[in-house]
Amino acid sequence: MASEVKITSQDRTMSDAWRRRGDAALRVIAAVPLGYAVACIWAMALARLLPMNAAEATVTATLVAFVICAGAAMWAYAAPSGWRAVWKLAAAGAPAGIAAWLSITATGRL
Repeated sequence: MASEVKITSQDRTMSDAWRRRGDAALRVIAAVPLGYAVACIWAMALARLLPMNAAEATVTATLVAFVICAGAAMWAYAAPSGWRAVWKLAAAGAPAGIAAWLSITATGRL
């Protein structure tokens, strides 16, 4: 015979506490390393694609990347859930990654 497992309100509270901790950890991961990675990818893509000389394009792309990094961190904590923050930030970096990759394969230089 299978014995029934009774879930008490204390067990539910512990489960909710771990769920909140996990959500907070995901938001930190989304805000710091993922936000930085997205900003770097956008800086790389913009530096390669802006129609300026190389030095001006790099400076402009870096300044835009600071704004993107700050926006990514704010979005990570404003998102409805930690997983949604991670996936939306990854999706935000994908077009820049594709653009940078296509630019590198087309011109053959980093």
